[in-house]
Amino acid sequence: MYAALVLLFAAIAAEVAATAALPRTQGFRDPLWSALVIGGYAVSIWLLAVVVRHMAVSTAYAIWAGLGTAAVAVIGVLFLGEAVTPAKVAALSMIVAGVVVLNLQGAH
Repeated sequence: MYAALVLLFAAIAAEVAATAALPRTQGFRDPLWSALVIGGYAVSIWLLAVVVRHMAVSTAYAIWAGLGTAAVAVIGVLFLGEAVTPAKVAALSMIVAGVVVLNLQGAH
């Protein structure tokens, strides 16, 4: 189970890196950045497919999507010049809370 979590966090990291690189693709007109983004998404989905062999797909996907979304939002604020708003902070807090609740449910 711990190996599955490590792979899940690797899948999240690949997805977040690919998403953060999307603006550099210039609408997929830059071939190098486009290949990196597509490759990052492919690695992320492949790792997620490996993870769901050892973990419930609902839990794995919720963690992958939730933490990935939260991480991209933080990267957007820290590195891509996006604004921090109370609504964004509240939404991210709810995402993280939902992932925690799902994990606690899966522990029983």
